[in-house]
Amino acid sequence: MKTTITNLKTRFALGALMAAALVNNAKADGVTGINAAGSELATYLDPISTLILAIGAVVGLIGGVRVFILWNSGERDINKELMGWFGSCIFLVLVSVVIKAFFV
Repeated sequence: MKTTITNLKTRFALGALMAAALVNNAKADGVTGINAAGSELATYLDPISTLILAIGAVVGLIGGVRVFILWNSGERDINKELMGWFGSCIFLVLVSVVIKAFFV
């Protein structure tokens, strides 16, 4: 009877030791994975920021042409169009700056 209890205690201790080793290994692998994902994300920041600025330039040109056409056609109330155009340009420029500041 004593040998069975001793054998059971030994097995339990070995199992607990193996579980602790697995948890420690999982934590190390998780940290490694998060660090790898962070460095991979950092490689995409500059192209994404440039893409957002390019989209902002296209939106700015199209909006500027729309405002110019409305102004030349004699539209008296172009403030709404002008503010929408200006706001979208400012928003896209700020988004590209904030993305760089937030993720770096």
